[in-house]
Amino acid sequence: MNSIFVYCEVENGVVADVSLELCTKGRKLADRLKCRLEAVVIGNGLESIEKQVIPYGVDVLWIADGAALEPYTTQVHTSIVVKLFEEEKPQIALMGATSIGRDLGPRVSSALHSGLTADCTSLEIGEHEDRKAGKVYTGLLYQIRPAFGGNIIATIINPDCRPQMATVREGVMKKEALDPNYKGEVKKIDAGKYLADADMAVKVIERHIEKSKVDIKGAPILVSGGYGMGSREGFNLLFELANVIGAEVGASRAAVDAGFADHERQVGQTGVTVRPKLYIACGISGQVQHTAGMQESAMIISINNDPSAPINTIADFVITGDVNEVVPKMIKYYQQNKK
Repeated sequence: MNSIFVYCEVENGVVADVSLELCTKGRKLADRLKCRLEAVVIGNGLESIEKQVIPYGVDVLWIADGAALEPYTTQVHTSIVVKLFEEEKPQIALMGATSIGRDLGPRVSSALHSGLTADCTSLEIGEHEDRKAGKVYTGLLYQIRPAFGGNIIATIINPDCRPQMATVREGVMKKEALDPNYKGEVKKIDAGKYLADADMAVKVIERHIEKSKVDIKGAPILVSGGYGMGSREGFNLLFELANVIGAEVGASRAAVDAGFADHERQVGQTGVTVRPKLYIACGISGQVQHTAGMQESAMIISINNDPSAPINTIADFVITGDVNEVVPKMIKYYQQNKK
């Protein structure tokens, strides 16, 4: 049976976390389907890149290395991936739902007439019965993602076209190396054979990237506010608490929609998935759209004036009270204990 492929993004010789998350998940899917897990890396200066990728259970790593292959340009990477997939015919192909994955994925799927499910939050293997056609499909990729603004969870399948393609959000899957000594094969790609002159028409002369000033995904402690904070000014309390305990500030979708916080701070199915060591939820009711993005936090503290708020069912500690009274006390006593 044909393999599962993961497209690995690389920046300055470092593989993106989302790609390694996909390798971790891809290994589990490959074990279920009893097939190989393969990955492709395209860039420049990729010596020893296999040490970053193969320990995640990758059986075959394809490497295209050359000065013209980095930074990422649409046509160059599309041509290499399309031709590689045409030759190897994978049954499943996965990419991160990043700016690169969102650019590359649709172009590859269009060229291969395969279809694509974007922004998946979960992937599983299952079967499907088409009663009208009298067919039963096994070993299908269940491509699971929020739909209708996050109000429902849709499971999408692609019974007939290959590869089954999906882009997956950052942080929704665990990044976990399988074995530091895992034995995988490295195969070099001769990019010159895969590229036409027209593919090289665009050349990046200068590249400027403004790094995000907010990193809620990587924060070990996250203080998040919901609609219960009442206003944008109410969020100032959370920033004060975060400053005292060395945390970052997140928000629920309701708070973002109300204008209390910026979208880059949104936690949940339509925002960022986080796994901090400590998650303090302030005035958050805990609808499924939000909890899906933070329920794997190591410890959750809920502060809410509603003792029956849904988030309390997954919280390790519940503080029932007004956030405008509780949070200032937390700030006060933490400052006292620091002295």
